Amino acid sequence: MSLEAKAQNWLNSQKVDSETKEAIKKMLNDSDNTELTECFYKDLEFGTGGLRGIMGVGSNRMNQYTVGMATQGLANYLNDVFSGESISVAIAHDSRNNSRFFAETTAAVFSANNIKVYLFESLRPTPELSFAIRELGCKSGVVLTASHNPKEYNGYKAYWEDGAQMVPPHDKNVITEVGKITSIDEVKFDARQDLIEIIGEEMDEKYFNTLAELTLSPEIIKQNQDIPIVFSSIHGTGIKVVPPVLEKFGFTNVTVVDEQAEPDGNFPTVVYPNPEEAEALTLALKKAKEVNAELVMATDPDADRVGIAARNKDGEFELLNGNQTGSLLLYYLAKKWKENGKIDGKQFMVKTVVTTDLIAKIAAKFDVKLYDTLTGFKYIAEIIRKLEGKEKFIGGGEESYGYLVGDSVRDKDAVASCALIAEMTAWILSEGSTIFDTLEKIHREFGLYQESLKSITKKGKSGAEEINEMMANFRNNPPQTLAGSPVVELIDYKSSTSKNPTNGTETKIDFPSSNVLQFLTADETKVSVRPSGTEPKIKFYFSVKGELSSTEDYENAKQLLKNKTNKIIEELGI
Repeated sequence: MSLEAKAQNWLNSQKVDSETKEAIKKMLNDSDNTELTECFYKDLEFGTGGLRGIMGVGSNRMNQYTVGMATQGLANYLNDVFSGESISVAIAHDSRNNSRFFAETTAAVFSANNIKVYLFESLRPTPELSFAIRELGCKSGVVLTASHNPKEYNGYKAYWEDGAQMVPPHDKNVITEVGKITSIDEVKFDARQDLIEIIGEEMDEKYFNTLAELTLSPEIIKQNQDIPIVFSSIHGTGIKVVPPVLEKFGFTNVTVVDEQAEPDGNFPTVVYPNPEEAEALTLALKKAKEVNAELVMATDPDADRVGIAARNKDGEFELLNGNQTGSLLLYYLAKKWKENGKIDGKQFMVKTVVTTDLIAKIAAKFDVKLYDTLTGFKYIAEIIRKLEGKEKFIGGGEESYGYLVGDSVRDKDAVASCALIAEMTAWILSEGSTIFDTLEKIHREFGLYQESLKSITKKGKSGAEEINEMMANFRNNPPQTLAGSPVVELIDYKSSTSKNPTNGTETKIDFPSSNVLQFLTADETKVSVRPSGTEPKIKFYFSVKGELSSTEDYENAKQLLKNKTNKIIEELGI
């Protein structure tokens, strides 16, 4: 169908409002059809995690109509799968522009399809939505958020009855159902108010109380309850939940960054509302210096990711990357579980394949099983579900600043993570150490792992084609060496194969298909390549390993690994 025909379908719809129609007419009359192309060249794809895109008019934009069509498809699937059963869903949203409107649109469509809706009264974090689905016995749930994307974006994440984002077969089946909705006129937008129930503080209390049960060192917190902590919600949902949970754990000296405390979808104090970006923590670090803080934490708009900073050996605040924080947190959890006599061989942790292998060494040290899975927290949640009743989940995480402690939530949970990171910090201080000294100690024991990420942005239709070409080139012409070390294994998760380039033998691997490539060398270097599932980017993950014999050698050893990574980037031509 041509661009003009797709646009005309919207103009002919009885359900599209006049303001939207005027915007479409303006595009059609513009001699430069760039905007028309970007807005209509495809339908905003309902992927395995839902929708995410720039807000605006058209089939390739986040708006009430694309949200409505997605919800109608999901509603059709729920009514089919759970035919004859009582069906309910939970809906939450973050602080982004239009998030409340999209949440109410979603609630209207579900209710119009005779599905009971539990709608949060105001913004709430993604992990609380996951918790609510399980607590209320819902069949599904939706959170309106674009996580840490720029302010122009919004998104729609769909969840299944276990509180996790959908995995096969439901993800593909829902995509198929959504794809069947070819006209806006097929969407039932007329809400049934009798099927929409507003929820709020009572769910907060249940969530907070459940998280409080995760504490492993209550006595240590009592001894260090006044450690100075600075927290920023970066204009997102974290302000609703992180401070009260820290208080429930027993921390009494938490300073909130006031300039970023007000929920605001324009994110006026940052370029990107992403705790992975140093710039987003500028105000938090300034406040930390003023109050002489021990720990800095910041969450993204839907509070499923957390970035932290602490004082280094020079007394300056330094940001930790996702692998460093994850390694420290899981080290603390495994060590305390072991000390508390709770390890009997049936405990496990999970990480993704692009996350540091240091976590595997830590798990082995404390007799905890470690499972690897594809990028995406839904795969971590799937392992938890499959092992439920057989093995106990301690914690897990991914390099992109997402962690989970305990199994009451089935997605990244920055709220629980903030509480346990604060508790971990209290424990480290009680040991007479610091966060960076503890990290160095871990590196001396298990090896100096250094990870980094390079993302290349390719926007629009041409960008998507370019990313596909890059992936095809790496598949057809993989590197034979990386920084002088021969590549000994090529893993292609799309074909679920592992290849030995020396003798050409191939073996099948037990992973779902995903567009990810990995190159592993003889000296334990690992390079992973994948297109982002949520942004117009191709991502390169680098992991290099060295040995660390002494504190004096620490900075030099890190620099050697940094040089090695730079050499690999140069060799790959990126």
